[in-house]
Amino acid sequence: MELQAILSLLADGDYHSGKVLGELLGVSRTAVWKHLQKLEAYGVPLESVKGKGYRLPGGLELLDAERITASLGVVARSGLAELQLCESVDSTNRLAMARAQSGGAHGYVCLAEHQTDGRGRRGRRWVSPYGQSVYLSAVAEFDGGAAVLEGLSLAVGVALVRALKRAGVEGVGLKWPNDVLVDGRKLAGILLEMSGDVAGVCQVVVGVGLNVSVAADTADIDQPWVDVAELVPGVSRNDLVGFILDELLPLILDYQRLGFAAYRDDWEALHVYQGCEVELSTVSHLTQGVALGVTSTGALRVEVGGSEQIFNGGEVSLRAAAVS
Repeated sequence: MELQAILSLLADGDYHSGKVLGELLGVSRTAVWKHLQKLEAYGVPLESVKGKGYRLPGGLELLDAERITASLGVVARSGLAELQLCESVDSTNRLAMARAQSGGAHGYVCLAEHQTDGRGRRGRRWVSPYGQSVYLSAVAEFDGGAAVLEGLSLAVGVALVRALKRAGVEGVGLKWPNDVLVDGRKLAGILLEMSGDVAGVCQVVVGVGLNVSVAADTADIDQPWVDVAELVPGVSRNDLVGFILDELLPLILDYQRLGFAAYRDDWEALHVYQGCEVELSTVSHLTQGVALGVTSTGALRVEVGGSEQIFNGGEVSLRAAAVS
C-alpha cells in the first residue's frame, strides 16, 4: 500500500524530496528509500537529483477501476462480472486461469500494474515494467468446446485495432495469428489459454499485452517494438483499457453465436502480409509461399508452388520472405 501511495505522489512527474515523501506518508526516509529501490526493480524510470529529490520523468498514470468501469458502454458493462486491479502478479493470464478453473468466472477481468513472469505465444517472455503498459486478462465460458473458439484470437486482434483507433492510433495492422504491429514493430500481443472440456463446457482466458509508454532504455525486449505514446503522445492508459474492454467484452458475449465469420473480412483487410511472399517455419520445416488470407476458422491460407495449403497456429511462425 505504501508503494502505491508513493507512486501516487510521484505521478505528477515533479521532484519530491525523501523527507517530504516520508512526512506525507508517515514513514521514515529509510522506508521511502527502500520502496523507491523496489520501483527501480520493477522497471520504473526513477530519477534522483541531489537537493531536489526524486521524480518519475513524464509522470505515471495508475490504473483506476472506477474510471475504467464508468467509461464502458451498456453492452460491455453487462458482460463485466468483476474487475480486479493488482499491483504486481506473476502473470494476469495465470491469475485468470486459476479463477476460471474454480468455475463461475465468466466476465472476470484482471489487470496488473506489473508482471514478474508475463508470457507471450510459444512460451516467450513478455516484458512487463510497472505502470507502463496494459496487462489484461479476461475469462469467458463457452459451451461447445474448442470448435466454438476457432478464430477467436484473430477476432480479438480486430477488436484491439478498433480500440486503438478510438484512441487515435492509426496505421495498425495484424500479423497472423496474434500480433498487433505498426510499421513492422510490435505494439501488442494476444495469448489465449483454455481449460475444461474440449468438446463441451470450457473456459478461455483472453490475455492482452499492450505497450503504452515504455521506457526507451528497456533492454530486455528482443524484437522491434513501439508503444502508443510514440504514436499518440499523452494518451491515457485508463482510456485505453476502457476502449479495449468496450470492444472485447461484447465480442466475448456474442462470439458463440457469431463466430469468426463476423470478423474475417476485417481481419484480412488488416493483415500486414496479405498477398505477400512469406515464410512459415516450424521446428523442423520451412515453407515459402504467398499469404492468401484465412479460412472461416482462422487458419492461414498460403499458395505454395501453385496450390493452396492450410496452416494452423500452434508452433508455426510467420514472417516476410527474405529478399534475394
